[in-house]
Amino acid sequence: TDNTNLYVSDRLSHTIRKIVIATGETTTLVGAAGLPGAIDDVGTLATFNHPTSLTTDGTNLYALDTGNHTIRKIVIATEEVTTLAGMVGTQGFADGTGTSATFDTPYGITTDGTKLYLADTNNHTIRKIQ
Repeated sequence: TDNTNLYVSDRLSHTIRKIVIATGETTTLVGAAGLPGAIDDVGTLATFNHPTSLTTDGTNLYALDTGNHTIRKIVIATEEVTTLAGMVGTQGFADGTGTSATFDTPYGITTDGTKLYLADTNNHTIRKIQ
C-alpha cells in the first residue's frame, strides 16, 4: 500500500492486483490471470502460482509465491518481476542466498524496511531475508 494505491494478491487468479484508492479502479499489475507458472518477466508476461501475502518497502513489492515455494520481487514502477529466493517447485528447508534457499509453502510476509520476515508454514518457522 502507498498513499494512492492498494496492492493485493489474487491467489486463485495467480495475479497481483492494483486498486486505486480514490476511485476503486482495479487492474492487474503483474501475473497472467488464470495461468499458473513461475516466469520472471514484466507485467502480465510474468506468472505466479497461488501468490498469497505481500509487503512493500515503498519501491518494491515482495510476494510470497506459495505454490512455487518462492519469494518474488516486483519493482512497482516498471512491473518487473524476479525471483528473490527459493527454488521453483522445490519444497524444503535450507538457508542460503537466492535459489540455494528453500521454503515449504511460505504464507505471510512483512518488512522492517531493511529485512523481510516470512512464515515458512510447513517448516513451522519464521525466516529472515536480508
